[in-house]
Amino acid sequence: MGDRGLTLDRSFFDRPAHEVAPSLLGKVVVHGPVAVRLTEVEAYGLPGQDPASHTYRGLTPRNAVMFGPPGHLYVYFTYGMHYCANFTCLPPGTGSGVLLRAGEIVEGVDVATERRGPAMKPRDLARGPARLAVAMGFGREHNGEDMIGGVYEGPGALPEQVMEGPRTGVSTGRDVPWRFWIDGDPTVSPYRAHTPRR
Repeated sequence: MGDRGLTLDRSFFDRPAHEVAPSLLGKVVVHGPVAVRLTEVEAYGLPGQDPASHTYRGLTPRNAVMFGPPGHLYVYFTYGMHYCANFTCLPPGTGSGVLLRAGEIVEGVDVATERRGPAMKPRDLARGPARLAVAMGFGREHNGEDMIGGVYEGPGALPEQVMEGPRTGVSTGRDVPWRFWIDGDPTVSPYRAHTPRR
């Protein structure tokens, strides 16, 4: 995709998740042969404060990476069928992060297409957090991986392009406006309010 720009250092992630999230839009994440330009992200806050966060009830073996240093991948398995990936934020012991919800594959389209299936349209390769994880090759073995050196400035997003609204698909804290996306970008996933599972 040409010049990716400078890599983001750890201080970029050493901030509250709801500040990191909108500034990640337009940034480029590289993992192996595939790179994605982020177009949609979602912030999750501190233990005891954000009921939608995996860290709400404190440290567990599952969420331990979230309590580690900033700039690492927190990869979790959900609904018994797919993975989602987050970047950790704030200093060790804090427990917050940003979910990578959607993006445009800008390098390694052939690899992402092989992972996602040949019938998948380019705009849909990483349109949604599970699709993004598959396209990027994120799995359980990458939980805790240090991403410093793998996230670049990229083209960024203009302030007037950045939209914010309620998080999607969460049952608690659903009205917190910590979902951020690039306005008008075709790779942004459709908003879905939470519906109870039966």
